[in-house]
Amino acid sequence: MTDLVLALDFGGTKIAAALVDPSGSVVRSSRVPTPAVDPWDAVVSVVSSVVQDSAVSGVGIASAGPVDAVSGTVSPINVPSWQAFPLRSSVSSLFPGVPVELAGDGVCMALGEHWRGAGQGSTFMIGLVVSTGVGGGLVFDGRPFGGRTGNAGHIGHVVVEPDGDLCTCGGRGCVETVAGGPRMVAWARRAGWQAPDDADAALLAAAALAGEEIPLEAFDRAGQAVGMAIAGAAAVCDLDLAVIGGGVAQAGELLFEPVRRALKTHAGLSYLGGLEVRAAELGGEAGLVGAAALVR
Repeated sequence: MTDLVLALDFGGTKIAAALVDPSGSVVRSSRVPTPAVDPWDAVVSVVSSVVQDSAVSGVGIASAGPVDAVSGTVSPINVPSWQAFPLRSSVSSLFPGVPVELAGDGVCMALGEHWRGAGQGSTFMIGLVVSTGVGGGLVFDGRPFGGRTGNAGHIGHVVVEPDGDLCTCGGRGCVETVAGGPRMVAWARRAGWQAPDDADAALLAAAALAGEEIPLEAFDRAGQAVGMAIAGAAAVCDLDLAVIGGGVAQAGELLFEPVRRALKTHAGLSYLGGLEVRAAELGGEAGLVGAAALVR
């Protein structure tokens, strides 16, 4: 098959690669866990296993951030061994003469959903990944908008609780401190939730679905925080849609109901009357499809 694009999605827990055709369909893919130290060899391995003997017309990279789209470097918070790592040029060395584009994973998730998923038909949208952390990206007039450095749309670090918990970014009370999965579990424990030592957001969701009060409150807090952040971003950027994906979002209405309730309270400006919230449709492929779209 000709005119295939290689998509690479680099994150703190997994490295995924795929060949994507011109329609945005994933032809072949592979993923491996992200090594704790020096993950470059793992990148080369997963890329080689996907490309095999195929020719690629371009390479798109989605990376956990912060990213510097100008210099092509990445400094993922959860990968301390990579600070200002030259990911774009390193990948380019594997594919001489082939265009290589880099963007934050939130931007690529949004772009993927806009191309092939829940964002189709939207003009100005934000995509959110609510998982271990909270990331996001913007699509304006059908094109990814990364801002000055490529990090525009990083909604997880909008402050929703000025006196809240410390965040990994160095601030306090960011959306991520309320709606990130591990933070939700930690809050529930402090509030008195009795759970196994290895409890995660999935177990918290199961407890909430079973009607347990503290887990329900944890999801209500998370949804309210996400909704407040969306309302703020929509007011600033004049958005018509927010698409929410990620592991925590798989809890469905446990998260989406308080999100919508928060929007009713905080998104009251007349030009936000048509603002919609939708669940992401592409799952783990969104970042790969969006990375491919960078070079389409």
